[in-house]
Amino acid sequence: MNINDKSSVTLNFQLQLPDGQIIDSNFDKAPATFKIGDGNLMPGFESALMGLKAGDEKTTIIESENAFGKPNPQNIQNIKREDFAKDIELQQGLIISFADANNSELPGVIKSWDEKWVEVDFNHPLAGKEITFKVKIKEVN
Repeated sequence: MNINDKSSVTLNFQLQLPDGQIIDSNFDKAPATFKIGDGNLMPGFESALMGLKAGDEKTTIIESENAFGKPNPQNIQNIKREDFAKDIELQQGLIISFADANNSELPGVIKSWDEKWVEVDFNHPLAGKEITFKVKIKEVN
């Protein structure tokens, strides 16, 4: 059976950046199972699976707009330094959890700061990056 838009798929996968850094993989763990369209994989990754069947292996490059999206400049915000805890040691690249309007957790990455303002990037950390997607299909239902 080939993967289609109604399939349940069990697979091993690996996500890799262009510089060779592996950002996620379950090849050394139990395979993952998900249903196409359930939101567990970005559409670009699901598209790469279409037509594959159990036993197939594939490596493909997913462009940023079909992976984690392109960075949105509006997702970079300046927040008053006084709104941060006094004892927090700011570092470039530090990920801090913020509450959004719905009181849901929203991670932000510290980009820069001075005495008055902290620049925080709320884009997904992988936004703007092409991803090499490697899969081995174990089962298709």
